[in-house]
Amino acid sequence: MVVPLVNAVDTFYVGRLRDPLALAAQSAANQCFFTIYFLAAFLPTITAPLVAESIGREDWVDAKKRVCESLFLSNLLGGLFCGVMVAAPQTVLRLVLPPSLADGGTGAAGGVMQYAVPYMKWRALGMIPALFSATGFAAYRGLLNTVTPLKVSLVTNCLNLVLDPIFIFGGIGKSAVVGIGKGLGASGAAAATSLSELTSSIIYLRLLIRRKLVSWTQLFKPPSLTSLLPLIKGGAAMLLRQATLNVAFITAARKAQAMDPSGVSAAAYGIVMQIYSLGVVAHLGVQGTAAALVPSSRAVGGDEAARAVADRIFVWGSILGAILAGVQLIALPMITPLFSPLEEVRQAIKGPALISSFIHLVNGLVFAGEAVGVAVMLGSLAMVGNTLNGVLISLAAFNLVQGLAVLLHHARFSPLRRRGFRSL
Repeated sequence: MVVPLVNAVDTFYVGRLRDPLALAAQSAANQCFFTIYFLAAFLPTITAPLVAESIGREDWVDAKKRVCESLFLSNLLGGLFCGVMVAAPQTVLRLVLPPSLADGGTGAAGGVMQYAVPYMKWRALGMIPALFSATGFAAYRGLLNTVTPLKVSLVTNCLNLVLDPIFIFGGIGKSAVVGIGKGLGASGAAAATSLSELTSSIIYLRLLIRRKLVSWTQLFKPPSLTSLLPLIKGGAAMLLRQATLNVAFITAARKAQAMDPSGVSAAAYGIVMQIYSLGVVAHLGVQGTAAALVPSSRAVGGDEAARAVADRIFVWGSILGAILAGVQLIALPMITPLFSPLEEVRQAIKGPALISSFIHLVNGLVFAGEAVGVAVMLGSLAMVGNTLNGVLISLAAFNLVQGLAVLLHHARFSPLRRRGFRSL
């Protein structure tokens, strides 16, 4: 919940700079950051069901061990990734920026890189706190406690809301106008986000220590190979899953960045994905709930209980997707102007934002199936990827294949399969 809402606030304030190149650079830097972030984010994803399973057996010692192992690896990988992004930001940005922009130069090409490099460096400082917070959130999901993470998210978002205008413009309200020369510009959004995530990680550390799920000795103790096996087993599949997702979204972002040198298309794409991500928060909530409830139900009531929970989650996920699609369609005329005062950017947003609304219809079913989805998406990009509408249509095809594959897997091939759905 923290990441999309924080990024939406960042995009709002960066849009106040009235420079599409700033929005284009922010979109490119954030895409690179999250591409690298999700290479390690499988750790929190795997942590939730492992903790839930341990709690279901009332084995608190094992639950504490799982949390500490995940935190150790998150800190290790986070530190490595942070170092790469700070030391070689141009190299990382080439994942998304086409050669005409990545090689710098003058005018628009130099402008995107000029904004993106400092933004990337500031954003990189939040890598370790982001992974730490995600693991803390996963631990609480395993405890079936969603209220505490919500409170932490509210604190983090409120802090970011206050820090953004201070770091970007040098102040709030009238003071921002007076101190505009003292701000960090677009990079201030990245600095504010990193500081907010650091605050979130400190809160989670304190909470986990109080719940006796973290101890200082275990936090800095490398896990044994035997202990790593559950993480490696589940993590390998999750890492492959994320790698396919990264291919899809990097390809789409790169297409958007290369469409025009003014940065308008890239800025519009970044805003559209930001609006779309606000709805994805709810889908991820359903996914997180499934990750905790299904293994917990299976540990307590066996396959039949887990199957009933999984069926209900599929149904409610589909209903949620329909609701989100409708809400986004209705809200688009009101929220689009919030992200940019530039008319050319607003016009470029309309079509892709409309298409992204319908993607929510299949997102309720999406938990896996990415490999086939990526192939379909790359084929679609080759055919219609020369416009923003084409890029979003390709993303829609990607999600549709995912949803159908997941539904088929759950109904016919998963360990919880059955012949059709029973009463829900």
